[in-house]
Amino acid sequence: QVRVVESGGGSVQTGGSLRLTCAVSGRTFAAYIMGWFRQAPGKEREFVAAISWSANTKKYLDSVKGRFTISRDNDKNTAYLQMNALKPEDTAVYFCAVRERVITPQYIENSMHLNHEYDYWGQGTQVTVSS
Repeated sequence: QVRVVESGGGSVQTGGSLRLTCAVSGRTFAAYIMGWFRQAPGKEREFVAAISWSANTKKYLDSVKGRFTISRDNDKNTAYLQMNALKPEDTAVYFCAVRERVITPQYIENSMHLNHEYDYWGQGTQVTVSS
């Protein structure tokens, strides 16, 4: 059984930073894509960032480009989301998602922002940014 656990959320003021961690445990497999999504109250879940197995492909939501950085450590089965210059509109529950199904490299970039492309999800970690 695969377990995905997020950590690192919290409350910060505008301009502050947080680093989210996504730890995958259970069966050993290659997480072809690891991604971060978020859901604010009353809104749909939205894509934030994703990274391919090799880290050659990364994708970001336009509004977080230049502020958030996604990375991963395959030896530790862990992904990270460094969030800087946080804004109140970044307030949400942040979810980590993992794709185990094989995907052709040419399709990775066009798939990694889509919810249904992922196989496992964590329970989420709350990020609150106050003005």
